[in-house]
Amino acid sequence: MTALAADRARYDRATAHLDAPVAIVDLAAFDANADDLVRRAGGKPVRVASKSVRCRALLERVLARDGFAGVMSFTLAESLWLARSGFDDVLLAYPSADRAAFAELTADPKLAARVSVLVDDPAQLRLIDEARDGGSEEVRVCLELDTSLRALGGRVRIGALRSPLHSPGQVAALARAIARRPGFRLVGVMAYEGHVAGVGDAVEGRPARSRAVRLMQSAARKELAERRAETIAAVRAVAPDLEFVNGGGTGSVQHTAAEHAVTEIAAGSGLYVPRLFDHYTSFRGRPAALFAQPVVRRPAEGVVTVLGGGYPASGVAGQDRSPVPYLPEGLRYDPQEGAGEVQTPLHGPPADDLRIGDKVWFRHAKAGELCERFDTLHLVEGDAVTASVPTYRGEGRTFL
Repeated sequence: MTALAADRARYDRATAHLDAPVAIVDLAAFDANADDLVRRAGGKPVRVASKSVRCRALLERVLARDGFAGVMSFTLAESLWLARSGFDDVLLAYPSADRAAFAELTADPKLAARVSVLVDDPAQLRLIDEARDGGSEEVRVCLELDTSLRALGGRVRIGALRSPLHSPGQVAALARAIARRPGFRLVGVMAYEGHVAGVGDAVEGRPARSRAVRLMQSAARKELAERRAETIAAVRAVAPDLEFVNGGGTGSVQHTAAEHAVTEIAAGSGLYVPRLFDHYTSFRGRPAALFAQPVVRRPAEGVVTVLGGGYPASGVAGQDRSPVPYLPEGLRYDPQEGAGEVQTPLHGPPADDLRIGDKVWFRHAKAGELCERFDTLHLVEGDAVTASVPTYRGEGRTFL
């Protein structure tokens, strides 16, 4: 029996009492992935990206491990909920226009002490002040440096469109504006190099593209390391007590951690290891989060149909954003149908051995987005489910 076949047998035994659709997290794989992130971070703390986990129980589990500290959240409402739930260091990694939540934040000293918010524009400071509604608590602020690689005089951009602050001077200017503005305290700087951390550089069947990606990423890392160091020096001249400099992502942990200016690493997808993280030369993780759909039809020889399964990930639409049939090995989508909203035909030799009611296991494309489809994650140890925990959705928290 192959290792994958053994995993399938374990997962089938563990969930024999559960009807599909069902989602699981293999805790041995989850913990091994956590250890790998810590190893690659080289002694710098890893801040967990909550959008890639979206389950309080698993956030608590990983933060209880040595090497992890703090949460990187994705909405202000989520940040306040986590802070009220006992998470004492929450960095909101995206700007917010949630006036009601800012009113709550500025009125509650406990929340204000636990949550830092992202700013990259003076207009965001004005919005916060206008939303205070009498709240006088000091707001902890983090600035974001744009990490994109610019070429041909800025006419070519490689990287996500995030912060408008690209140069050290631009970041320092906003730092000075914050220092002059009552009610705010600059505590950190973050920079997410998604074109390095979130793009695979060893895609099967695409050697030329993979080489080009590796060359781009090497150039991007060098350029960003120099610009980030200059930026942090400029910001520390304004705010010498800066508490943290956050950088990185699952695909770039060891490279970002090597930069002296960076004090902590952000990562989250590397805990679940969805399919988009299969194509990296820098690390090899273990798939930890999976979902199963039940076989409901056998329409022809060599074909089975499972219920649902069309769970596309965010980003530019493409095959890489779809889940993939994982176990049993050898199943593939019908090219005319793909992963369907209510049914998904699957072709391949294993189909003839599957019976009505059997489970087919899938891997999704982006980490935490699976939790928007399921209200419960069943935690598997060996060949048993040892706990069942709610996702954000299962707790009635659908933030986006």
